[in-house]
Amino acid sequence: MKIKLDKDADAAYIKVVDEIKDGEATKNVMLSENIILDFNSEGNLLGIEVLDASKTLNQDLLLEASSIN
Repeated sequence: MKIKLDKDADAAYIKVVDEIKDGEATKNVMLSENIILDFNSEGNLLGIEVLDASKTLNQDLLLEASSIN
């Protein structure tokens, strides 16, 4: 599991697979207003997008995230 944090957008992406290829995420499911699940065509979970990350995620988890900006 890898976590990327965009501090400017206050968004985090949690990858649950090693690599996600361009176009591989074919289905998005909005779990809540701030959480979106990405699945491939076979229904496998690829990653989780978390909006308002600073309010939604545990602060210790955010400290472990690698920043993309």
